[in-house]
Amino acid sequence: MKRAARQVALCAAALLLFCIACRLFLFRDFALIVPLQSPQEAEMRQGGLRIEADRPDAAALGEAEVRPGYLRVPIRPRDQGELVLTLLDSSGEPQSVSVLRIGPLGTVYDLSTGGFTGDSAVMIAVSLFFLAVSAIMLWNYRQARGPAYCAYSTIYFAGFAIFSLATGLMITQITVGHILHPEEISMLSAYQYINGASKEFMLLTAPLVVLFALAMCVSNIVLLRHARLKLQNVLGLLISLLLIGGEALGLYLFWRPFAGSEWEWRLTSTAENVYATVFVYFECMLAGSVICGVRAAHRRTDMDKNCIVILGCWFRPDGSLPPLLKGRVDRAVAFWREQRKATGREAILIPAGGQGTDDPMPEAEAMRRYLLEQGIPERLILPETLSRSTYENMANARAIIRSACPGAKVLYATTSYHVFRSGIWAAEAGLEAEGIGAKTRWWYWPNAFMRECAGLLARRWKQELLFLVLLIAFFALLTMVL
Repeated sequence: MKRAARQVALCAAALLLFCIACRLFLFRDFALIVPLQSPQEAEMRQGGLRIEADRPDAAALGEAEVRPGYLRVPIRPRDQGELVLTLLDSSGEPQSVSVLRIGPLGTVYDLSTGGFTGDSAVMIAVSLFFLAVSAIMLWNYRQARGPAYCAYSTIYFAGFAIFSLATGLMITQITVGHILHPEEISMLSAYQYINGASKEFMLLTAPLVVLFALAMCVSNIVLLRHARLKLQNVLGLLISLLLIGGEALGLYLFWRPFAGSEWEWRLTSTAENVYATVFVYFECMLAGSVICGVRAAHRRTDMDKNCIVILGCWFRPDGSLPPLLKGRVDRAVAFWREQRKATGREAILIPAGGQGTDDPMPEAEAMRRYLLEQGIPERLILPETLSRSTYENMANARAIIRSACPGAKVLYATTSYHVFRSGIWAAEAGLEAEGIGAKTRWWYWPNAFMRECAGLLARRWKQELLFLVLLIAFFALLTMVL
């Protein structure tokens, strides 16, 4: 994550230098854009309109160019201060007024349109920045391989690569429109698109979010037909309702009519952007978690493993394995046999899981018995019987591996939706391991996976809250200033 932050910072610094260089060497003159109606355009072509400055010595006006829909007037500043340019007709009646402000460095600001000297270069730089951030995020996501793939940073890379790409393409479109049709897309419009990037992304992805939520609702309803009614079995349904309700509230806030002063409008826009930022943040985190979880569950691993850790879960009172736990053990056994057939290597199997208050034996013992039934030699089974959580599974298994097989290449087997989160636990426990996932019923997978996503975010709520506050402050500041 720190490497990606440095790359983004270097990218921002490079584009800032690009803007400064363009301003100093390419954009010394300012192009004033004055929209024209059709009669005014025809009159201007006939020489019936003229531009008059209240301070002729403050700037040199170049020859006005009549273009379809607007008048372009080159201006080279000479003295700082305010400059008022008036478009007059043949009778001396004012047709439009442009108020400019010339800064100490000769930068001209158009108070009417928000334009300034070199604004096109800045827009290009902003577009390139978001596209570059997307490329950086995607590159770092692709670079995460093996045990390093299961990390919180991978979620950020996957989720915010999508947001940065969509925002970069949107701003690129606005930039091209501003360059080709400055009379229609002013810099004020461009500012609104930039500080409202979260709103635009939220509107753009609304159909996908609603479809995803509806699909999750269906799977959760089917799940409730096969499982008991409890909180963890309705989590997907609750998240679906929150997603659909959040989108509906966003559409209401963004499209409701507004009447009020400029400051009331700024406060309203700030509230809308803050809401959109919060929603999009969790939308990106959810998307990143889904992408990472699905990829982790389907990734293939090399057949060079010395140890295979099998993560335990609930089993029946008679010691037999229910489908969920049986699937994990079967997946580990299938890999063990496939690797032995391909390479001749016999990996050590470590069933991991302690004994609950109502369990007749540790989870690891129930798995050990099943492994023996599958023909695994007892000498290759080293149960870990003390753990009560996935983290303890990994930490205790690490101690066994360091004692029995130092320097081993490790694999862990669990259910498909649990692979990514288990990899994070393994890393925190100091165990370098890759994961494989056992398949589960389609109607169980989405709800269980949502539970995994919620668990990932809940464990880092302080970091998530800090990052979210920084995002809110950034977009709120943009709204209030621009």
